[in-house]
Amino acid sequence: MKFKGTDSYIATDDLIIAVNAAITLERPLLIKGEPGTGKTELAQQVSKALDLEIIEWHIKSTTKASQGLYEYDAVSRLRDSQLGDKKVNDIKNYIRKGKLWQAFEAKKKCVLLIDEIDKADIEFPNDLLQELDKMEFHVYETDQNIKAVQRPVVIITSNNEKELPDAFLRRCFFHYIKFPDLKTMQAIVHSHFPKIKENLLAVALTQFYEVRDTTGIKKKPSTSEVLDWLKLLLSEDLNAADLKLSGSDSLPILHGALLKNEQDVHLFERLAFLNRSQR
Repeated sequence: MKFKGTDSYIATDDLIIAVNAAITLERPLLIKGEPGTGKTELAQQVSKALDLEIIEWHIKSTTKASQGLYEYDAVSRLRDSQLGDKKVNDIKNYIRKGKLWQAFEAKKKCVLLIDEIDKADIEFPNDLLQELDKMEFHVYETDQNIKAVQRPVVIITSNNEKELPDAFLRRCFFHYIKFPDLKTMQAIVHSHFPKIKENLLAVALTQFYEVRDTTGIKKKPSTSEVLDWLKLLLSEDLNAADLKLSGSDSLPILHGALLKNEQDVHLFERLAFLNRSQR
């Protein structure tokens, strides 16, 4: 079982090596990188490339680790007992399976995505140590031991909002997705827009990287944002000359796809004013 990337997802050699190393070691793959660099999409593409079902667990600030295992709905059981419902006699009717349980009981190997783990409480990763290591857990209400039928391919993403515990990191294979260089970005764009004109792409990417490299920018545009920007340029049937016209004399054309806060917009407005006044 080897991941080699897909036609719609340009994976660098080191990323491919990381995915296959995690599969070989049967360790969770911890993926970090800037937002918008394709961390979540990686899990979906691994699922597609290896023809495996994907189970996605998207983490929020309120998510508890126990929810990934199961939840016992005591309130519903109490209500049903008051109504005289016969199903109240079997506690299993009130056990809701979490994403880990679903992945563990899958008859075929699957991909388990734990997305944006750093959004949760700092204790969240520690609370999953044994379950991800041994691939089993105990259901106390029913005295069941749930063990993985097939060890899933576990992919965990993080935007680095919080530091993860050392004990958790030791159990993972780690990879940081670097922001794509120009050559890789061109390949990514061609996978999404195969008919894009080369002169338009050259000018657009030059402007894009100039925006990213601008000193003082608060929120650098990501891969997903440059793809949105190019989609808009193509939908408006703009060409390289239109982009050059906007150039250094004003904000990038359709800049709302690239700049996402007022501080950065004001920064580029000031820079454009300075460029015009120095002529």
